[in-house]
Amino acid sequence: MTSTQHALQPLVAAHASPWVAAIIIAAVVVLFVARVLYARSRGGGGDGARRIVRCGQGHLFTAVWVPGAVAFRLGGARLLRCPVGEHWSLVRPVNEADLTDEERRNLEEDESRAP
Repeated sequence: MTSTQHALQPLVAAHASPWVAAIIIAAVVVLFVARVLYARSRGGGGDGARRIVRCGQGHLFTAVWVPGAVAFRLGGARLLRCPVGEHWSLVRPVNEADLTDEERRNLEEDESRAP
């Protein structure tokens, strides 16, 4: 047996056990469900509802915001394509109560032009 084969032997043995795979899959599922339930308890929706978001350049638009969804995240932000400025940016949810009247009007105009 070569030194490489000897070094890889524990890795191969660990991956050969179906119990290890089952435990890892179960843990991932439990963590996903816990995360979604936690987000819902904090008012995060979880229903795939459209949320008002703001990109890094300040553009407002709506996006489907699903807690626990597969997306590139950095804290409370997600990497999405901004349809207003036609660029990729980190976006964050916006509290609708914090919007000015002008921002609401601009958002409604942009949304009415969307396909």
